[in-house]
Amino acid sequence: MEGTILTTRIQAPAVAGHFYPADPGELRRNVRDLISAASPDLTKHPKALIAPHAGYIYSGPTAGVAYAQLASVARQIKRVVLLAPSHRVGFQGIAYSSADLFRTPMGDITVDLAGIAEIQDLPQVAQLDRAFSNEHSLEVHLPFLQDSLDEFKIVPLLVGDVDPAAVAEVLERIWGGAETLVVVSSDLSHYLDYETAKSLDAETSNAIETLQPDAISFNHACGRTPVSGLLLVAQHKQLHVTTLDLRNSGDTAGPRDQVVGYGAYAFC
Repeated sequence: MEGTILTTRIQAPAVAGHFYPADPGELRRNVRDLISAASPDLTKHPKALIAPHAGYIYSGPTAGVAYAQLASVARQIKRVVLLAPSHRVGFQGIAYSSADLFRTPMGDITVDLAGIAEIQDLPQVAQLDRAFSNEHSLEVHLPFLQDSLDEFKIVPLLVGDVDPAAVAEVLERIWGGAETLVVVSSDLSHYLDYETAKSLDAETSNAIETLQPDAISFNHACGRTPVSGLLLVAQHKQLHVTTLDLRNSGDTAGPRDQVVGYGAYAFC
């Protein structure tokens, strides 16, 4: 009997050249500029981050602030659990991909298949490749991780219609130790005028800082479900949350009549 030929499955980038530069050198310079423009301001190492997922000209400065906090712990992080909301495909539960590698213009990132195996038996977790097609909410974080960390693997998960407690159960299962970083991808308010957005986003920041998932609604954050799941775990583990940055597209590259809010938060 001839041996089976195993084929590596690669998740190709969907928004390179649109949300961020497609040229590897330009992308690396862009990411490094965004990170270097920020300063690490934590006295403790972050275990988890919340960061936005829009095009880099809009939310890149806020994402850069989040990833700047990893400078002192980059060498010890070997796995990143990345949770993001699904924008294009509606489904129940939490989805993982069959891909072995996620590709960006800066190279390939290995999926932690052992990490996926740790959560596969949970009823809310299922493989759903079509949810990852043309989805940007995970992808835009990958170049930041590639520039910030050394060798690492990812557990990329898309969150659909599911209770935050089910997200928390997944996080508890693969929380790990200092080698594991959790990143939740979320923008804040959408398409409000500048002043209204600032007020609503301040409410959201307060809810995150005080670990109140029930205070975060559909209007507060597109990633409200993974954010709320992280807050439940933070309650259990008595984590402290710091707001690192809070702004909106009216502060970066857009008009002020309809803005999208962005926040960066560290859990220590």
